[in-house]
Amino acid sequence: MRDCFDKMSAEEARAFRDAVLSIVAQIPSGRVMTYGLIATLAGWPSHARMVGRTLRYTPGAELLPCHRVVNVQGRTAPGWKRQRILLEEEGVTFKPNGHVDMSRHLWEANLDECQASN
Repeated sequence: MRDCFDKMSAEEARAFRDAVLSIVAQIPSGRVMTYGLIATLAGWPSHARMVGRTLRYTPGAELLPCHRVVNVQGRTAPGWKRQRILLEEEGVTFKPNGHVDMSRHLWEANLDECQASN
């Protein structure tokens, strides 16, 4: 995780973490967001991988709907088979290639929407 956070001050890293967790908490059931979109909303558009690391290594993040975060092509996290099950239980559909149907399920919240809910 150091490779991503070394570009931020400790205060910026905390703010990024808090923003990521807040955004993920707001993703509605049946919808998904991408790592890149979350990074952009958190103010660090080129830090999509850091979103994944934040969700993986932050204690308590497992209580959030992290299963609703996928990559830009709609691929689920490698090695996490339960993610697809959780998404399907919420009505998320998948294309024949196994990717989330992003045209139907992408939640494109804007910064104002995310901040209004805080």
